[in-house]
Amino acid sequence: MATAEASSVALIGSRVRALREAMDLSLRDLAERSGVSAPMLSQVERGETSPTLQVAARIANGLDLSLSQLLRLDEAGSVTIVREDERRRGPATASGHRYEVLTPPLPGQRAELSRHVLDGGTATGGPGDPPVHEPGSRETALVESGRVVLHCDGVTYALEAGDTVTFDADLPHHFENPGPGEASLLAIVSAGLRRS
Repeated sequence: MATAEASSVALIGSRVRALREAMDLSLRDLAERSGVSAPMLSQVERGETSPTLQVAARIANGLDLSLSQLLRLDEAGSVTIVREDERRRGPATASGHRYEVLTPPLPGQRAELSRHVLDGGTATGGPGDPPVHEPGSRETALVESGRVVLHCDGVTYALEAGDTVTFDADLPHHFENPGPGEASLLAIVSAGLRRS
């Protein structure tokens, strides 16, 4: 195998492994999702074989990506800008909670930044709601304006504008704006970083 080709095969393999681990999938899990055998996946990840386009497409599908995303053919470079009008906005609800995701939807991304606006007397969720983040994830939030209360695992924390809080995001939690005015906060969720 030529040096450039070997390097390309190793890059694809390490990318498949990183993406699989980021999704907390075992080789067997990815094999079931993609229809590619676990031994073949293992060979790809170790850079021992170059997958055909058909196999690569099946692996990409198992990772919830397009083939071009897996092979990074759709990435223009190492810098990605999300313009204000390109932000992914959450569904409009009558609850008074609006949010938008500020980071691009890049494959293998391990953190997501979002901005939340809460009308007075509203919340991002409620008691008894299941955690919405994967096991081991952490969240850091900065209160931009107003006052909010973080309810996390049965304990409440009062936060003012300028305060920052970090917590285990896989625990039941939600933010509440006691009002009367509007409150806003920035939140970044990092996936699977806690080791306990």
